[in-house]
Amino acid sequence: MGIREQFASLDAVNLNLGSGTGLVMSIVLGLIMFGIALNIKASTLKEVFVKPKSILTGVVLQWIGLPLVTFLLIMILNPILTPMVCLGMLLVASCPGGNISNFMSTFAKGNIELSVSMTAVSTIASPVITPFNFWLWGNLYLKYAGKVGELTIPQLVIPFKDIFVTVFLILGVPIILGMLFAHFWPKAAEKMKKPASIFSLAVFGVMVLGMFIPNWQLFVKYIIFIFLLVLVHNASAFGTGFGGATLMRLPKKDRRSVTIEVGIQNSGLGLTLLLNPAIFKPEIWNNPETGIMYGGMLFVTAWWGIWHIISGLTLASIFRARPLED
Repeated sequence: MGIREQFASLDAVNLNLGSGTGLVMSIVLGLIMFGIALNIKASTLKEVFVKPKSILTGVVLQWIGLPLVTFLLIMILNPILTPMVCLGMLLVASCPGGNISNFMSTFAKGNIELSVSMTAVSTIASPVITPFNFWLWGNLYLKYAGKVGELTIPQLVIPFKDIFVTVFLILGVPIILGMLFAHFWPKAAEKMKKPASIFSLAVFGVMVLGMFIPNWQLFVKYIIFIFLLVLVHNASAFGTGFGGATLMRLPKKDRRSVTIEVGIQNSGLGLTLLLNPAIFKPEIWNNPETGIMYGGMLFVTAWWGIWHIISGLTLASIFRARPLED
């Protein structure tokens, strides 16, 4: 069986995620974002925006650079990839920065204020940016690769309203509540910051393992192909962040934070969106009669959630061991 056939076989595979997985992930992501928001203060944002070069560079790389690089990577690998695998890569690239990037940026001795600000900006804008980027790049891919006929749909139709509401409730509301909590109860927020960071990493890891363990046989069966694909995609994301930050001659601390922010994507949000039947309607997206089975999207998004923890901690350790002097 060829590589493309192996990827094609992924689409028909149903991961055993349980009926309540989407709701649990939504609650966990909301709690994690609340913890992140405890670090966001008006003064922190002000310090970064007084000299906006770094955050503007990071946001452009996050919103435009990574989806563009992902699209180009897909075009290069198009002969061996399937539409659902490609759409999974574009979905991950359309998500905001990952919820553990701040911890990794701190460990890497990066600019934590910049990291938190990038997470806040990309998260707050994600109800609009995530569905727009997925719609834009997804349809460009389908048109360019000539896959529309194969998928039997005229274009990639995205329910913007449903995604906006979902992302706003999961990410936007907890961010706002966390910032308000930090503003009105600063002492309590200060005490909660460190436990919240540990909680974020631990709970996210448990959540990923909770999805991985019931499906480990499937992952073992297909791991070599998904592993290599996500490895290349994730490396290109880190490369986009580091290359762009270096090209713009940002300070080394800022380069580290931008690199990590662009390379650590909130794939948990991607899975939450995929598991929401109001967004990815089962009669369209997981229906053998239409020929549209999105197992490839689930595999790519789920494995990204596992791999970027390993790659992110590895990169942060490399950064930590290097001197910061320019």
